[in-house]
Amino acid sequence: MNLQEHYNQLYKTAKGAILDEKYAIDSHLKKESDSRFGITLLIRPSDAVKSEIQLLLYDLRKAEPEQYFYPDSDIHITVMSIISCSEDFTLNQISPSDYIEIICKSLVEVDSIKIQFKGVTASPSAIMIQGFPTDETLNNLRNKLRENFKNSGLQQSIDSRYTISAAHATVMRFQDKLQDPKKLIQISEKYRDYDFGAFEVKNLELVYNDWYQRKSNTRVLGDFGLR
Repeated sequence: MNLQEHYNQLYKTAKGAILDEKYAIDSHLKKESDSRFGITLLIRPSDAVKSEIQLLLYDLRKAEPEQYFYPDSDIHITVMSIISCSEDFTLNQISPSDYIEIICKSLVEVDSIKIQFKGVTASPSAIMIQGFPTDETLNNLRNKLRENFKNSGLQQSIDSRYTISAAHATVMRFQDKLQDPKKLIQISEKYRDYDFGAFEVKNLELVYNDWYQRKSNTRVLGDFGLR
C-alpha cells in the first residue's frame, strides 16, 4: 500500500464531509468516564516532534476551542491493537506476561524503527498527523505480531476492526459542532505538507488503555527497548 495515497484519499473524503457539515461528532468524549478498554502496543513520538505538533494544535485550538485535543502525554502511533477497546474487556481476563512473551519473540530481529511525521490528514471525526516509516521494519514487525498472536491461542482481536498499515497519530477529535468548518480546512491545508520531524523509536509500550489513550486511564504493562 502506498501510504501517501492512503493519506491523500482519507483527507479528500474527510475534507468533503467537513465542508458539507457531514462530519461525525464523538459523543463519548464528554462523558465523565469511558468504560471501553483494551490492550495496545504503541510508539510515542519524540519530544522534539511533539513540540512541532503543538504549533498545529495552537492554530486548531484558536479556531475550534470546543473540540478535544490530545495532550502531549497521550499522542501515540498504534503499532497493533491487540485487544480492541470494548466494555466487555477487563485486565483480569488475561495474564499480561503471556502477551509480553509474544511481543519479545516478535521483536527478536527488530533493530530500529524510524518514523517521519510529515503533513496532516483527517477523517470525518478527527485530524491526524501523517506518519511514514522509513523502511519495512514496522510492517514486518506487525506481520510477525499477527502470526505469533494467531498461533498463540491467547485472547486477541487483531485486525478485527481494520488491518492496520498506517503510522498516523490522532491529535484532535470532534466532540462538538464545528464553529467554522472552512477555517478548520484552511488550517489543515496550511499544515498539509508541514515537516514535523523524524525520530528513531527508542522503545515500544504495551498498555491497558481506554479508547482515547488518556494517560489517567492507561496502565503500562510492558516497555520494550529497541537496540
